[in-house]
Amino acid sequence: MGNSPCSKHEKEHIADIAMIGLAVMGQNLVLNMNDHGFVVCAYNRTTSKVDEFLAKEAKGTLVVGAHTLEEMISKLKKPRRVMMLVKAGTAVDDFIEKLLPLLENGDIIIDGGNSEYQDTQRRCQSLKAKGIWFVGSGVSGGEDGARYGPSLMPGGQREAWPHIKPIFQGIAAKVDNEPCCDWVGEDGSGHFVKMVHNGIEYGDMQLICEAYHLLKDALDLSHDEMSHIFGEWNKGELDSFLIEITRDILKYKDDDGKPLVEKILDSAGQKGTGKWTAIASLEYGMPVTLIGESVFARCLSSLKADRVNASKQLKGPTETKYKGDKKQFAEHIRKALYASKIVSYAQGYMLLREAAKQFKWDLNYGGIALMWRGGCIIRSAFLGNIKSAFDKNKSLSNLLLDDFFRKAIDDCQESWRLVIMEAVKLGIPTPCFATALAFYDGFRLANLPANLIQAQRDYFGAHTYERIDAPGKVVHTNWTGHGGDVSASTYKA
Repeated sequence: MGNSPCSKHEKEHIADIAMIGLAVMGQNLVLNMNDHGFVVCAYNRTTSKVDEFLAKEAKGTLVVGAHTLEEMISKLKKPRRVMMLVKAGTAVDDFIEKLLPLLENGDIIIDGGNSEYQDTQRRCQSLKAKGIWFVGSGVSGGEDGARYGPSLMPGGQREAWPHIKPIFQGIAAKVDNEPCCDWVGEDGSGHFVKMVHNGIEYGDMQLICEAYHLLKDALDLSHDEMSHIFGEWNKGELDSFLIEITRDILKYKDDDGKPLVEKILDSAGQKGTGKWTAIASLEYGMPVTLIGESVFARCLSSLKADRVNASKQLKGPTETKYKGDKKQFAEHIRKALYASKIVSYAQGYMLLREAAKQFKWDLNYGGIALMWRGGCIIRSAFLGNIKSAFDKNKSLSNLLLDDFFRKAIDDCQESWRLVIMEAVKLGIPTPCFATALAFYDGFRLANLPANLIQAQRDYFGAHTYERIDAPGKVVHTNWTGHGGDVSASTYKA
């Protein structure tokens, strides 16, 4: 019978886990699970995909198929583990509704898609009341990661973890023999951590693009020269997946021998997770400025027709090339990239900490860095330093205050400032380099000009303010002499 869809003669209760959704990520995760000795039952709404998968990619494996959800459930060992990799939103809810009548108390549903964390919170609560354990898991690493070792970020009903742990940690990427997967925390925390991962990914990509822009336009380097520089950077502190693929992209030639990257339209797409991170940062009052700027940079890039029109009318500086030592300036760019990257991760962790406070999640911050060290898009050697920082001090309030990162920023600071000044002079936009430095300078100052904002708010709207010489005392001043003494209500972001 091989691995053809189940017939009534075939043995039941043989599969360790079911997978709903056989797009590339789903197929690759199934094959990964099979490689690690787990029997998977594959199902897809379009049942012909099941047959195709079993006849081609899964041929000769232990993977079994199902043409109906009932058939799929009948093949599962108890407690039944059903994982979905379907489009986020209503498709997840629709499958949950169809699965519920087929499941029993203690069975487990896992959503491995890019769902919004609020949806995962809602599903956890409603399914717990029905006796079903729900897990929302971030899955990162793209097609290759799914096939050979992704980063997995599961959160939800903790009772489910012992039943899925061997599978998830078995298939996850490994760094120093440790799986890039551990239990994240309660309800929507797994998907929240994945959302922040994706936001950091947006920031990393934009920072690399700004470095590329400076190397290409300010230093006038060839694509082979830039590829070599990124290759060198990948041997040091910036060792990471995104630097590695940038090296490869820049040296890749089209059929005519010219760099392929220059033939790609400069209008960036996005699927929304970076935007969700920026929205969450505003919602919880955390200044995750770099990720916000990276989302806006993509929005600006999409205004291609407007930019082409503006390029014919709006003037910039007359001098657009750097006149100094190219090799030295490339090193300054590397340091600016590294310093900005540190700020981005510090901001991402600020958001994680605030969400944990809001939702009473017990997050393991060092463990999250470990989950990101391999298998995922933002994998980098740098994440080992983040894990070490939290290992040293579990209550570390901000990564910038860790000795390693404080010294790293200090070593890079002069170059960072120089690069931004030169970029401004040459008219090359560096929104993420610049906002990272602005955040750093704001964070390191004991006093900011927000006292004037408070005075303005009180002047025009009687919003009150707190006096330095009377901590905790909220007052309103009648600034004009003809205003009243009644104050407005206020809130803190």
